[in-house]
Amino acid sequence: MIKLLRFLKPFRLYVAIVIILSFLQAIANLLLPTLMADIVDSGIVKGDTQYILRVGAIMLAVTVGGMICAIASSFFSSRAGTGFGKAIRRAIFSHVQDFSLHEFDKVSTASLITRTTNDTTQVQMVMVMGLGMMIGAPLMAIGGVVLAVSQDGALAWLLAGVVPIVFAVLYVLMGKAVPLFKSMQAKLDKLNHVLDEGLTGVRVIRAFNRMDHENQRFDEANLDVTNTALTVNRIMAVLWPAMMLIFNLSSIVMFWFGAIRINNGQMQIGNLLAFLQYAMMIMFSVLMVSFMFVIVPRASAAAARINEVLGIAPDIHDPVQPKSADAIKGHVAFEDVTFSYPGAEEPALSNVSFHAKPGEVTAIIGGTGSGKSTLVSLIPRFYDVDSGKILIDGVDLREMTQEALRSKIGFVPQKAVLFAGTVAENIRYGKEEASDEEVKRAAEISQASEFISGMAGGFDAEIAQVGTNVSGGQKQRLSIARALVRKPEIYVFDDSFSALDFKTDAKLREALKKETGDATVLIVAQRVGTVMDADRIIVLDEGRIAGIGNHRELMKSSEVYREIVSSQLSLEEIA
Repeated sequence: MIKLLRFLKPFRLYVAIVIILSFLQAIANLLLPTLMADIVDSGIVKGDTQYILRVGAIMLAVTVGGMICAIASSFFSSRAGTGFGKAIRRAIFSHVQDFSLHEFDKVSTASLITRTTNDTTQVQMVMVMGLGMMIGAPLMAIGGVVLAVSQDGALAWLLAGVVPIVFAVLYVLMGKAVPLFKSMQAKLDKLNHVLDEGLTGVRVIRAFNRMDHENQRFDEANLDVTNTALTVNRIMAVLWPAMMLIFNLSSIVMFWFGAIRINNGQMQIGNLLAFLQYAMMIMFSVLMVSFMFVIVPRASAAAARINEVLGIAPDIHDPVQPKSADAIKGHVAFEDVTFSYPGAEEPALSNVSFHAKPGEVTAIIGGTGSGKSTLVSLIPRFYDVDSGKILIDGVDLREMTQEALRSKIGFVPQKAVLFAGTVAENIRYGKEEASDEEVKRAAEISQASEFISGMAGGFDAEIAQVGTNVSGGQKQRLSIARALVRKPEIYVFDDSFSALDFKTDAKLREALKKETGDATVLIVAQRVGTVMDADRIIVLDEGRIAGIGNHRELMKSSEVYREIVSSQLSLEEIA
């Protein structure tokens, strides 16, 4: 929790104001019982109406002042707390944006969502409620003890016996509740994970008629969270009645002994009333502290989970002295590149070397798991290589800033991803300042214009979250348009034609050839028909290059390529 306090720095003024206001409010609360005692013991006993009115006016002013301080304190603590939560959410999101795909394997998406939302809310709530309490409660407790002793030192010994009992109850209850608070956040992760899978995979679930199975999974995760929450709440439900029982019994004892002292002439009525008020203030301060004990453990567990994310150092970072790669444009070179996924027994790529030049189409083909997508994922530096190097325009990409590197690349991922917004906004995601003409041109080349014109609103038509209201082929074409509008030096198409029919595929490749004539194009494909016309075809087999050349050359020299071709094309088509 302490580590997160650095996010309060922009709100230091608000915190300072809250501290001052809480201090003034505590003083106001502490003054009232003493003033009341003066009225009772001096004004009423002597029948001095003017004294009663004068002290009463002071009490009214102090009360109004305390009320104003309380309202202002709540306002500024809310501003500081909500700003604190906003800063944490921004920090988590910004930090996660720098993660490589390695880091996303360490923390699941569902867990990241929980930590950014629920966990941050827990910490924010403690800050909002605690700023005033953590300042006001100690002040009232200390001031209450001092002033209670000043009213009657003998009765003050009763407080010395009550406070340890209160803390003993708190210790027992918190010892049982804190571990449950920690486990509850982990169980919320699991619930979010099951919910995310159930929503994103709804088509598969329905297709295989597994609704009952998924409902059971969700019910189990939901019941797990519910049972933990019920156990925690049962424990915490004991806290308030226990505190009130202790307070009320203490009040009875104080009244009893106070009445005896008054009867013996050792104490005045006003002093007893003031003492009881101070005793209640002390008890109330302890109660506020106990309430903080209820929410702080869960917030502490949430803060630890937030710090865990913020403490993950991204594997990929920009060099201290980056190099520029502007002398030449669009050259990609792999030099003896080897790459392994964490924990894998064998490298995903071994000793891969090739060159891709502007004006040429380099296609990558191979069986499932041969390393095609892994190879092109290294170009935008989603991962760093284990050995060897990748040169972009003659510069090792690890010596370039990530922004400079990726500004040269138009990347179309294997799984087309769209965002909530209009069609035009999704295409402009590749180039924010693109004109309407550039957007339309990119859509025409990607063969998306036809289905866009059929949508209500055309380019202003709304795309649902993750593109659920468009087909797989339409998603791919919009993803391709998003890369085309960028007009980069290097195009990377990671199996991004797989959902297209053969006619659309052919038309798209023909249009791409004209548009990307001066750029370097790398295409990952499963279909031989997609790569046959490429200037260079790289055949991958179990992470190694099994052949490089054009279609005719590979038909003569590569057995792996011949097997792929024969499995897809007839003898007439091969000839």
